[in-house]
Amino acid sequence: MSKEDLAQLDGKVVDALAGGLYKIMLDNNVEISAKLCGKMRRFNIRVVVGDRVTVGVSPYDPTHGLIMYRHK
Repeated sequence: MSKEDLAQLDGKVVDALAGGLYKIMLDNNVEISAKLCGKMRRFNIRVVVGDRVTVGVSPYDPTHGLIMYRHK
């Protein structure tokens, strides 16, 4: 499955966990775990608690996602 197949949802980072995982509270009040996508790791984009992010969520496993974009 490619990144284009993921559903784009907005949310807020509520917790930073070990191993590069983050807890994200989506706008529809669902909490998921997510990790940074490859481009964000490559260009050292920092994500901290309280940031607004866009998360790509797979339709097959809606409890995990990829952080695709950090809003300013």
